[in-house]
Amino acid sequence: MRNEPTFGVLKRKTLASVTGAEVDSDRIEFMTTRGRKFVLYHSQGCCEHVRLAEVIGDVNDLIGTPILYAAEVSSEGHPAPEHPDSYTWTFYRLTTIKGSVTLRWLGESNGYYSESVSFVEIS
Repeated sequence: MRNEPTFGVLKRKTLASVTGAEVDSDRIEFMTTRGRKFVLYHSQGCCEHVRLAEVIGDVNDLIGTPILYAAEVSSEGHPAPEHPDSYTWTFYRLTTIKGSVTLRWLGESNGYYSESVSFVEIS
């Protein structure tokens, strides 16, 4: 069963692991110390490409200490990727006392397909 919370639900949670946080990934899994699993992902379709474009910070800083800040911000502004008709940047920022990590996703399409990233809890 999937529940669709907002990304901010990670605030005050302590992560045991983060997997898939690599450039060009289309799925990142967050496992809490209490066994809850959250996933950022995009189900690729015909005429779009959504992927993790950049990881800013050290993902290991998110492990073993409570998340103090968790936010999602989307933008259709600069910088523009190379060739798309339409694009959306989505930034996910997580902060602990150890440091901050920004996960920068890029969605590109011909303008008729989804460029968004989904965030769900897997139970």
